[in-house]
Amino acid sequence: MTDRYLVSPSPHIHAKASTDSLMRDVLIALLPVTVAAILFYGWSELLVLGVSLLSCALLEWAIAKWMMHDVRIANVPSALVTGLLLALNLPATAPWWVVFAGAVFAIGITKMSFGGLGQNIFNPAIAARVFLLVSFPKQMTVWAAPNGFLPVTDAISGATLLGKYNEGGMEALRALGYPGNHALFFDMGGSVGEISAGLLLLGFAYLLLRKVVKPWIPLSIFATIALISGIFHGVAPDTYTGPVLNLLAGGVILGACFMATDYVTSPMSAWGGVIYGAGIGFIVMMIRYFGSYPEGMSFAILIMNCFVPLIDRAFHQKKYGRG
Repeated sequence: MTDRYLVSPSPHIHAKASTDSLMRDVLIALLPVTVAAILFYGWSELLVLGVSLLSCALLEWAIAKWMMHDVRIANVPSALVTGLLLALNLPATAPWWVVFAGAVFAIGITKMSFGGLGQNIFNPAIAARVFLLVSFPKQMTVWAAPNGFLPVTDAISGATLLGKYNEGGMEALRALGYPGNHALFFDMGGSVGEISAGLLLLGFAYLLLRKVVKPWIPLSIFATIALISGIFHGVAPDTYTGPVLNLLAGGVILGACFMATDYVTSPMSAWGGVIYGAGIGFIVMMIRYFGSYPEGMSFAILIMNCFVPLIDRAFHQKKYGRG
């Protein structure tokens, strides 16, 4: 009796982690800030979350079934992560049809048109946010003060710190009491995902403990932003904001920890991740200091997504058995 050998394509060694388990960990990591957003913004945020999550999941399944004729291409946990990140990047006042348009762009255009999970070159949630910001600027820049299930304090404002700085410079920030206390960074206006820097960092710590993400991309983003803003603020403190505000305000933490680290659209090597993160941090600060938009995180990630193939080529991993 002859032995039988099963010949199959690589990989032959499988890790315990699966795509579904990784996506579940990301959802769990985003749960604290999502709960905070619901408590602060109430029913309006529940509507945004519901429309975004349901639309992304149904669109991915429907496109895979009826347009690509292979329902196995659909990955519902991944679609839910995209839907949650999209919702957290929107104001709580966003109309349902704007949220739905963002879901169509994220899933239908940015993800499924490239072949589904693992094939897209741009982060779907980021691409959708930029699309909505350009297409519906009025609906995307209405920052209402939190008015949800929890009583709020006078420290909470519908205006964003970066928006005020973009309009009136440091004088406008001083009129808001900047530099202020930590409450400005834990319950301030803006996209709902910016409601708590502390809860975002808690979720990021969970991802690090679960070994879902590597720290070099977020750390290189933070270091670059701190370095550039520290230099500019040190030279002209009456003109440029300092490192603390630039790190905690806006979408830096949400973008650096949960979207720039996306497996599909970020470099594979450690040094590639450092270059990628440094590029994001540099673009963010150039937009904030010299651009017409108050925030640059979404644009920075989208631009650096374009360079990932070149970065991977320059900092490619060594093949096993080769020097």
